[in-house]
Amino acid sequence: MRINSKGQVTIPVSLRLRLGLLPNTEVVFEESHGGALIRPVVSLKDLMEQRLRKASGVAANGPSTDEILQLTREDK
Repeated sequence: MRINSKGQVTIPVSLRLRLGLLPNTEVVFEESHGGALIRPVVSLKDLMEQRLRKASGVAANGPSTDEILQLTREDK
């Protein structure tokens, strides 16, 4: 891979797909240990949505909210 006269490089498709670098994705370059790091710019809103999607359904197989409340309110 070479940098062209305009300072551009082509990121291979497989890498773009793996990293979620879609058209119009904003990226940032950072200097890192003798090289450069490229990463997508993620807004706080996008970060929260990603975390919520990842956590969605995690406790789906446990007791319901009503069952948990009943257990915590029962006299022992």
